[in-house]
Amino acid sequence: MTIIDSPSPNFAPRRDGRQPDLLVLHYTGMKSAAEALERMRDPASEVSAHYMIDEDGTCHRLVDEAMRAWHAGAACWAGERDVNSAAIGIELVNPGHEHGYRGFPDAQIAALLSLCTEIHARHGIVPHRIVGHSDVAPARKQDPGELFPWKYMAQQGFGLWPKPNQKAAPVTAMEAAFLLAEIGYDITDLPAALAAFQRRYRPSLIDGQLDRETAGLINGLAGMLPRQDALEAK
Repeated sequence: MTIIDSPSPNFAPRRDGRQPDLLVLHYTGMKSAAEALERMRDPASEVSAHYMIDEDGTCHRLVDEAMRAWHAGAACWAGERDVNSAAIGIELVNPGHEHGYRGFPDAQIAALLSLCTEIHARHGIVPHRIVGHSDVAPARKQDPGELFPWKYMAQQGFGLWPKPNQKAAPVTAMEAAFLLAEIGYDITDLPAALAAFQRRYRPSLIDGQLDRETAGLINGLAGMLPRQDALEAK
């Protein structure tokens, strides 16, 4: 994969020498790739990412992985609130929900997989630490959205895809909140966290409600995580 250097001035050192162990996927949510690239290279915007992948698979490197790019904003994952210091951010060119949201072309996903492979070789980021912007900021963000091929990514080793497990599945809001927090979600706004989970794992119905299918998927995912990060189903 060819990477074009398109440096952005919008970065800073990672705090406390933090090494990246989280990968956050976004969509640009703008009308064109050129507009998105211009914004992430504009000092006045105060936003950036480490990489941007166009729909034809062209990949731009904006910020060195050793540095802290400004892509996640107010976010949280597994108790980590400085997500930008912990993460590498990848923007996928897509107009987003405001400008005609559409699927992600094969060439774009192929380039993403290639980039993820390279990042994994450098940093060893594990599957359950590959998340979407909506996962880390459920009350604010929807990207990369319900059309992103999370299941396919998981089949390639980047992310997890649960099988429903109704055994000891959460049946109350408190039980669901506990498991979602164990998975990594900020549960301050529980309906938002449930909607973010559904957007990724049950995109056919995103209503923020705890139904039987959602509960089984939550339980199934929790059971896939390392023991220290998940409640073991009994």
